[in-house]
This record gives sequence, C-alpha cells and structure tokens, in this order.
Amino acid sequence: MTETFAFKQSGDLDPALTDPATRKLSADKLTGRWVNTNPGTQGIAEILIEQNGERLAVSVLGVGPDSPIHWPTASAEMLANLEEEAGQRAAALAATFDLGFMRAETYLRVNKGVLVIVLFVTFQDDSGRSNYLNREFFYRRD
Repeated sequence: MTETFAFKQSGDLDPALTDPATRKLSADKLTGRWVNTNPGTQGIAEILIEQNGERLAVSVLGVGPDSPIHWPTASAEMLANLEEEAGQRAAALAATFDLGFMRAETYLRVNKGVLVIVLFVTFQDDSGRSNYLNREFFYRRD
C-alpha cells in the first residue's frame, strides 16, 4: 500500500509567521491556572502558566500518594501552533521539568478552550519503570 504525505513548508505557512516584523504570537490564551478535567487523575492535578514580559513559566502540581507534589517551575518556549483550527497564529508552549528521578518533556496548547498537555516521561533512576507518553486535558480556573 502506498500513501502520499503532504508536508508543510515555509511557503505553506501564513506569511505573517515568517515575516520578522509580524511574527509575534500571544500567550494570552495559555496563561492562568488550569485544573485537570479528570478529578481521579494519577498524573497532573493543576498547571499554572505565568508570563512576565517575554518570559513564560510553567508550574505543575502533581498527584502524590499522600499530598500534592510541587514540580520545580520550568521556563517555557513559545511555539507557533500550526493546526488548522488555530489559524497558524496561536501559541503553544514547550517546557521540560527535571525532577531528578524523572524528566518530563511537555507540550501545551489550547484547543477549543481546553488546555491540552502532551507529556513524555523518561525515568532516570534505574528503577526499571517504563518511560511513557500521556495526554491530559485541563479547564481554566483563574
């Protein structure tokens, strides 16, 4: 079976994304406090995204066996969200958290008012646990 794939090239993008004068993206839709839509999650309970000038910071409150676990705050890199519904002008974020025993690479974006996080976890503690990928959904709670 042969399939044809379409690849996005810079010529396929909205010209405003490639023009340095108009390449600005806004993180306004991402900033704020977000709560997991699944109250029974065993992963991330809450996310706080803050912007101070050009700097973006992501704080995570994880679910622990006895109490919440505060992850170290991570700096975030703003990315252009190239999905069709975003109109190629929305922002997404990439942030990496190092908790010592594990590294969590995250990608965050808003889709129809819901914050979607894709999480890649790599264990660094020789525990033998399997690395994993997870996707969770959050609603705004400012």
